[in-house]
Amino acid sequence: MASVIALQVNGVKHEVAAEPDRDLLGVLRDELDLTGSKYGCGEGHCGACTVVIDGRAVRSCQTSLGECGDKPITTIEGLQRDGKLHPLQAAFMNVGAMQCGYCTPGMIMNSYALLAKNHAPTVEEIVRSMEGNICRCGTYARIIHAIRQAAEALRSDQKAKALSQSNAGPRVKEGVRVKEGVGVKEGVGAESRATVKGGAQ
Repeated sequence: MASVIALQVNGVKHEVAAEPDRDLLGVLRDELDLTGSKYGCGEGHCGACTVVIDGRAVRSCQTSLGECGDKPITTIEGLQRDGKLHPLQAAFMNVGAMQCGYCTPGMIMNSYALLAKNHAPTVEEIVRSMEGNICRCGTYARIIHAIRQAAEALRSDQKAKALSQSNAGPRVKEGVRVKEGVGVKEGVGAESRATVKGGAQ
């Protein structure tokens, strides 16, 4: 029998009428219109449906609503902040780590969970963490490159924030004013941007 279940997705609380054993992927796509998470194998083996629950990458096709409880759920749509792509999304576009793009949201979410725990993973650690995510187009080398690039960008962001907090204004060292800022790469196709943001159906 269906009951009202509360979910916390991308920082927003939702109430859905569904069976507790219904899979999370179906609810995300059909009830909440969050179509970034993809249906791939339906058995939890391909990783296309990966989301992050309470900091852990999980296969949403194999996760029931009852297992979610009040744990925070993050999907690909929840990574962008104030119109700015997450470093992982930007890196995947910068290095062209996608062809059809179907696996990309799951790849990004799995690597998002990895980088939350390990800020400087080795290639071996990346490969081991991403083993359960399949790219049928075979862009694995570029995916690894994108994850390493994103890890470096995240570390740089953390250093910049630490510096800005420790200095009340523009820093001047040995007569040289240090300008803090990050350039933005333009000219990326709209289709690729939609893919990394989770907007593609």
